[in-house]
Amino acid sequence: MDGREGQTGEDDVRLDSAWAAIRAGLRRDIGARLFDQWLKPARLGAYCPDSQTLDLLFASDFSANFVSGQFGDRLRMAWRCANAGVREIRLLRAPDSAGPRLLQIVRDSDEAEAVASLPEESAPASNFHPRHRFDEFVTGDSNHLAFSAAQAMAGVEQPRFTPLFLHGGTGQGKTHLLHAAATAFSAHSPSAQVLYMSAERFMMEFVNAMRANETMAFKARLRAARLLLIDDIQFIAGKGSTQEEFLHTINDLIDAGARIIVTADRAPQMLDGIDARILSRLAGGLVADIQPADLDLRLAILEGKRAVAGDPPVPDAVIDFLARSIRSNVRELEGAFNKLVAYGQLTGRAIDLEFAQGMLADAVRANARRITVDEIQKACAAHYRIDPAEMRSKRRARAVARPRQVAMYLAKKMTPRSLPEIGRIFGGRDHSTVIHAVRTIEDLRQSNPDIDADIRALQRQLEG
Repeated sequence: MDGREGQTGEDDVRLDSAWAAIRAGLRRDIGARLFDQWLKPARLGAYCPDSQTLDLLFASDFSANFVSGQFGDRLRMAWRCANAGVREIRLLRAPDSAGPRLLQIVRDSDEAEAVASLPEESAPASNFHPRHRFDEFVTGDSNHLAFSAAQAMAGVEQPRFTPLFLHGGTGQGKTHLLHAAATAFSAHSPSAQVLYMSAERFMMEFVNAMRANETMAFKARLRAARLLLIDDIQFIAGKGSTQEEFLHTINDLIDAGARIIVTADRAPQMLDGIDARILSRLAGGLVADIQPADLDLRLAILEGKRAVAGDPPVPDAVIDFLARSIRSNVRELEGAFNKLVAYGQLTGRAIDLEFAQGMLADAVRANARRITVDEIQKACAAHYRIDPAEMRSKRRARAVARPRQVAMYLAKKMTPRSLPEIGRIFGGRDHSTVIHAVRTIEDLRQSNPDIDADIRALQRQLEG
């Protein structure tokens, strides 16, 4: 290929073939949105056969640095597994790239607002990805309200509320719900304008429109939307002129009967640097939060991914290990699963518990928060309003025995302690008592909704 020195035509063919396969795998693993924004613009650069080093070229230093930090290890592993003669990669700005431009817009207050414009080929499109659908979103107690509200916003009938404000931590599914809503709405109203963009992109396009004296065209495009989706609104904090335009946009759209969904990493009242009028508008619709996924939801998410992953098979022990070890967010959980499956497919290695523990050691350490039996006892005592000392007492009254059984059950499920160890901590009881408690609570979870709700609440509290 042009621009690559030191390799033969055979190298070109091998590298091109490997890159095509790697790109396809990355797009599947990290999602179309992230892939199209950051990795799709990359192209192959120079290859050194002696050191087996390949350059990947990007439109700007910013893009190269971002991809290196977020996907560098994944890219390096993919190239090594591809058997294409590549042991190392370098992520660089293409020599002919001018790099990001710096635009300076002066607001009416004479305050300068500097914004770096993204290279055109790496700028994300103001659209949505039909790949994300409601039927692919796994629901649980932590996200049910947000899911139902997004469905209502995308339904055939005009929703009773707008805007919908979704908030939650990184990687919990907010963006998935935005794209799913757009897909569902477009299915029944194909001629209606649907516009998705991040808050950062909103700011960028507004600034560029001001610079080019095209603000009227920008306003007209946004106000033509029947469904407007704005992701990560916290990124316009402190941007006065952008916030003013955003406020006018949502006011006009609400008056016109359009639908609006906005996401953020915090509730409206917790957003610093956002105009109070915007916060009032956002809080005036429906606010729904997405809490971190509990153990049952994490297991359900992994079961769904296993069902469509194909070979190599992922055993139950690995699914359980992933669900208990990767708790920070759903995106990281899915990424860990994808990493195991991709490596297994590329190398032919069977996926077992030992392999998973070795491959994901760093991720597990990052997520580690050791839950102790003492924490469980205190949480259960507080939940059922009994003295913590009753967890170790010999009393058998039902008001004490049932919370004690719940605590034993959670100790078995959430700690690495053995049955005899748990028995000793609960007042020197025999391991058979612990087994009886675990089986009793498992049966009650199936037949008693209140007990099941208690267990779920306690798990969320302890894992949080």
